[in-house]
Amino acid sequence: MSLALLWRDEHLVAVYKPAGWLVHRTGLDAGETRFVLQTLRDQLGRHVYPVHRLDKGTCGVLVMALTPQAARTLSEAFAAQAVRKRYLALVRGWAPGQAQVDHPLRPDDAPPDAPVQPALTHLRCLARLELPEASDPRFAATRASLVLAEPATGRRHQIRRHLKHIAHPILGDATHGKGPLNRWWAARLGLQRLWLHAWQLELPHPADGRPLALHSGLRWPPAAAEAEAETPPHADIPPCLRDWQQRVWPLPWQPLAPEHQKA
Repeated sequence: MSLALLWRDEHLVAVYKPAGWLVHRTGLDAGETRFVLQTLRDQLGRHVYPVHRLDKGTCGVLVMALTPQAARTLSEAFAAQAVRKRYLALVRGWAPGQAQVDHPLRPDDAPPDAPVQPALTHLRCLARLELPEASDPRFAATRASLVLAEPATGRRHQIRRHLKHIAHPILGDATHGKGPLNRWWAARLGLQRLWLHAWQLELPHPADGRPLALHSGLRWPPAAAEAEAETPPHADIPPCLRDWQQRVWPLPWQPLAPEHQKA
């Protein structure tokens, strides 16, 4: 399988990372055989350099450098928080219109007495829905929200852990979510996966610092999604993007007006 290219020049390449793929080999998941770095290297016929990462279950925009100098410059931009990252997350319940989660995190594999690290995520609810079906016998209906998440820092699993912290875990999150609810939604949507999407990435170009805006190709709000759905399917559309278009977008979403996207 080849990876869908979103941008390429002589300094960097942006690809659509599929859900279920690791960015590179790791002993933490020795049984996995799908890696973006190795696949992209073979696809382009040249060496590529990772400058940031996405969780295995997350799909969307991923950037790799094509030269050592570009790798250094891009890595410094990510470390200096000069990159704007925007994610879409399908979460449990009705999320607040806006929230700023300033909650320090300890690395997942760190001992309990390890120091915590500052972590800040800005959240905005884009839409909510309510299904007249019980996923929990305590409630007559099931609620969910579509949330725009912008992490200001880059801690591992930051968005997932921060959404859990405010009691709105991402659907399909086996580590930080709710098993029975995840299984209910998997049956409802016909797919078990983490519903977190790396939607947009804005960064300074490593050659001259000019702003570069990268987009996964997933359209929101619904009007844009409907227009997209009327377009004949293209073979290059990543299957994970179709998961959102065909399984999530048709749900009965009620978009929030800007005045309601407040705390």
